[in-house]
Amino acid sequence: MAEFAEVTVFDTTLRDGEQAAGSRLGAAEKLEIARQLARLGVGVIEAGFPCSSPQDFEAVRLIAREVKEVVVCGLSRAVAADIDICGEALAGATRRRIHTGLGVSDIHIAGKFRDPKYGATLADKRQRTLVMAVDAVTRARRYTDDVEFYAEDAGRADRGYLFAVIEAVIAAGATVVNIPDTTGYTVPAQYGALIAAIAGQVPNIHRAVISVHCHDDLGMAVANTLAGVAAGARQVEGTINGIGERAGNAALEEVVMALRTRRDFFGVDTSVDSRELHRTSRLVADRLGMVLPANKAVVGDHAFAHSSGIHVDGFLKDRTTYEIMRPEDIGFPEQGKVVLTARTGRHGVRHRLAELGYAFADEELEQVYRRFLAVADKKREVFDEDLAAIVNDELRPTPEFFQLVALKSATETGTTPTVTVRLRRGGEEHQETGRGDGPVDAAYKALAAAAGRNPHLERYEIQAVTGGTEAMGRVTVRMREHGTTVLGRGASTDIIEASAKAYVDGLNRLVAFGEERG
Repeated sequence: MAEFAEVTVFDTTLRDGEQAAGSRLGAAEKLEIARQLARLGVGVIEAGFPCSSPQDFEAVRLIAREVKEVVVCGLSRAVAADIDICGEALAGATRRRIHTGLGVSDIHIAGKFRDPKYGATLADKRQRTLVMAVDAVTRARRYTDDVEFYAEDAGRADRGYLFAVIEAVIAAGATVVNIPDTTGYTVPAQYGALIAAIAGQVPNIHRAVISVHCHDDLGMAVANTLAGVAAGARQVEGTINGIGERAGNAALEEVVMALRTRRDFFGVDTSVDSRELHRTSRLVADRLGMVLPANKAVVGDHAFAHSSGIHVDGFLKDRTTYEIMRPEDIGFPEQGKVVLTARTGRHGVRHRLAELGYAFADEELEQVYRRFLAVADKKREVFDEDLAAIVNDELRPTPEFFQLVALKSATETGTTPTVTVRLRRGGEEHQETGRGDGPVDAAYKALAAAAGRNPHLERYEIQAVTGGTEAMGRVTVRMREHGTTVLGRGASTDIIEASAKAYVDGLNRLVAFGEERG
């Protein structure tokens, strides 16, 4: 790849992505994702918005302290207090970046800075916001020499004013200038022309990297991002699976593979290890409770499937007839190398886990292995997806204030389903029986009574981890209580048990977030 210029990948899954998830990630979960992003090989991780809450501050602080392989970034508004908090959260980072900025379009300036203290006219407000931008970069430079400035809603801004702001913040010390298409309004030709104009008309642009940050409101986030790269941008911003505000952000897996597959056209590449894309995609989807469409580009289950007769015939003769990427390059798990059954043994399970990228201490491996045996007793073969579900279900970082001890379900046609649960709560066991419209409803009523809490269940989703009637089921629930929304997850070959585990996991997360709030 030496002959290709490098484009830095700036991942904002933990900031812009989480904002759209409908729930919150804890600091430990954010750290888990950040470590995987580091393995993926992104250049910058935007870990959060530290001034938004004590929980986000702690998450940024933890990632800054623990993840040393990449630049760790925190977002701030062009407000002195925000920047100071951001600098404090990032203090433990080996390499740190503060990402600060404000709106530069007339729409944003007139709307966000309507208070007369910012000026009486639009011209006055423009001048005031330019000064605020420079002051923000100057203050951020107290904490780090790596400062990125975002010119929010640049896609709809007056070009002359936008260029003046960019020139001023670079003069103040910004090393990266982010040109966001905040509302997904631009089209590729227009956005590419904007980046080319910045590259050609801002006098001191050679002192900074141009970054592109595109939203997908019109379905053009990836296309706009690539147009920006073709026009000279050398940093791309986005999220895993394209999650984000409204319709989402540019999907990084698509951007990375487009640049790599078409190096002949773009003449650039990234440092991303594409073999980690599949695992990263699944981890983010699981932790944020999102279901990937089977036909999702690059990482969807059917992204490399061929079914039409003409396609299959051509593929079997020469895979390049219909395949421009190989599934192994994205890290899709290969089945059949080792058949995992109840007789496989610890060494075989450890070996396969290692091939999938998991490394555990002996105690953790023993915990996973016990669960593996329980699943293997119910299935003829345990697949890679089953192993991933077992790991995610057994080794999640949520404190266990509640623990499901036992569950008994009784259903019969024409009768009301009944479920009895035993729940350990704060060291004491509580048994309750629930009746409901179905066994899941009954189980949740029993668990709520045993826990002494009754959160509102906003969403319930179930997925088969693999195919067949023996498949493990993965359940995700979204629960809300006292203004806090969390996701709970559980997996089992018994769908009632998986549902109960997800509910208990959600209860534990509500307790954990309550303790964080103090």
